[in-house]
Amino acid sequence: MQKNKKTSVIANEKIDKVKLSDADEIILDLQSQLKKYINKGYGPFLAAIYDSNGRLIAHAANSVVNKSCSHNHAEMNAIKLEEKKLGTHDLSKYNLSIYVTSEPCMMCLGSIMWSGIRAIYYGVPSERVAKITGFDEGFKPEWFDEFKKRGITVYGQIETDAGEQVLQNYVTQGHTVYKPKRNYFARATRTIHKFLRRTICIRSEKI
Repeated sequence: MQKNKKTSVIANEKIDKVKLSDADEIILDLQSQLKKYINKGYGPFLAAIYDSNGRLIAHAANSVVNKSCSHNHAEMNAIKLEEKKLGTHDLSKYNLSIYVTSEPCMMCLGSIMWSGIRAIYYGVPSERVAKITGFDEGFKPEWFDEFKKRGITVYGQIETDAGEQVLQNYVTQGHTVYKPKRNYFARATRTIHKFLRRTICIRSEKI
């Protein structure tokens, strides 16, 4: 993994100043657009797909809550729009890049990989998204390296200050932080009980 010494930006290739400059501009623009989408009931995430000539091809916001669909993340919506426009499930021959205001969750990473998109540029990293909002971004071990193996370029943590401010405003204004309810306490309690039973049994056998 490569890291820019002057900023927090990270990448799975040697950082290209031109690519980063373009990504800075695009992601800042996406962050600035988010306010109007949030006011219309959309979630605090926005994605845009560009071709290799720098032309905007598809653009979509997160619509989980206002469309009542758990997989309507911004990345998923943008990819669906592009595939419908081109009439194909395989975008690999079009050399496309996706720009996202925050790091893709585990579901969206799978969708990006399967779509054939060649590069990802994102803003706020998942750990900051989770800390600010409470959104559960899922389990994504070593995904930078895994995407590099598949020929997918990744640049992350771009213009994070602007992105974090948007997320903080979303929470402060009382918008919905959606995630399924999970009984972590009950699960942890069951694990502890199992451990205690095993410990008691082992000690009893020794006695």
